[in-house]
Formats: sequence, structure tokens, C-alpha cells
Amino acid sequence: MIVKEHRYEVTMTWTGNLGEGTGTYRAYSRNHTIEAAGKPAIPASSDPHFRGDASRYNPEELLVASLSSCHMLWYLHLCAESRIVVTSYSDTPIGFMVETADGGGRFREVVLRPRISLKKGSDPNLAKQLHEKANRLCFIANSVNFAVRHEPQILVETA
Repeated sequence: MIVKEHRYEVTMTWTGNLGEGTGTYRAYSRNHTIEAAGKPAIPASSDPHFRGDASRYNPEELLVASLSSCHMLWYLHLCAESRIVVTSYSDTPIGFMVETADGGGRFREVVLRPRISLKKGSDPNLAKQLHEKANRLCFIANSVNFAVRHEPQILVETA
């Protein structure tokens, strides 16, 4: 049952015309910018394997980052509701994409690997369980057609 709909708008601008447009496959840069009103631009390109600029974010990295960010925000929300005090959270997620014979491809899996510190007295078992609930609630994870797994490391502070 849909309760409410939200709208998200960005501006994506290709900046890679090197003078010949797309005259040939090698004649243009894959560079572009992604912007949203009132926010700094994100420098983007394709993956270097596909003639992109390694110094810019690529769509695949941004997808993995979106999954990680959405999961973290839900997780922190659930911990606050459950009176679990998170004092630090970082993640080093990894995505696995496969190429197909026709030149396309798809993600087959993303693994989130959050490292979480909890204030002494917090329940580490409940903290671990909340990852499953965060995954069920995450808007981005609910929008992809591949597995999003979690390998959390939870530490409880001693002082």
C-alpha cells in the first residue's frame, strides 16, 4: 500500500565533448557532472575499464554508496529507537558486477561491511539483528534486483 510518493530531481550534464562529439567511440570523454539544487556538483565518469576517468565517481560506485548510505541511515534510526547508542559507524561496501556477452552487465551482489562501535551497556546481539530490519526498510535495497548482504563488525566500548 503506497502512503506517499516522493520526487527526486537531479541535473546530469555531459562535459566530455572533446571537439568531435561522439564521432567515434574514442573521440569523446565520458566525463559528466551530477547536480541537485543547492548542492555541490559530483564529478562523474564511467569506470576506467570503459574509458572513464578514474579520478571521478562512476555510476557503479554511486550505486554501492547509495546502498551503504541508505542502510546506515535506517540502521542508526532503528538503534536510536531501540536505545542502542552507536558512537561510530563506517562501512567499506563492495559491489560485484558481471559483464554479459552482449557488452551489457548487471550487479550480482553488494556486500555491506559496516564497523560499528556501541556505547557500553548497549546490546550487541540486538544491534546485529537490526541490520536485517534496516535492509527490509531501506528504499534503495528494496529497489534493486540483486542480493544486498551484511557483514557487520560490532564492538562495544569498554569505558
